[in-house]
Amino acid sequence: MEDVLTIRIPNEISHVLNRTPEELGRDIRIYASLMLFRLGKLSSGSAALMAGIPRVMFLDLCSVYKISISQITAGELRQEAFDE
Repeated sequence: MEDVLTIRIPNEISHVLNRTPEELGRDIRIYASLMLFRLGKLSSGSAALMAGIPRVMFLDLCSVYKISISQITAGELRQEAFDE
C-alpha cells in the first residue's frame, strides 16, 4: 500500500527544469529520499524503497551527490582500528 501526496509546483518551474509532471515527481522522490537518508531519518534500504530504485542504485546516487553511506566518523574509525 502507498500514500499518495500532492505537491503543487508552479508551471514555470516545470518549464525551467524541462521536466514532465511524472519526471518531476520521480526526481522529487529521489531527492527527498537522498536528503532523508543524509539526515539519518531513513536507512539506505528504506530510502531506496521511497525513491523507487534498487538499493545499489541508491548507494551509487549517494556517491554522485557526495552523501556518506557510513555513519561512523573518522575519529571512531581510527579508535576502532587502533583498539584491535
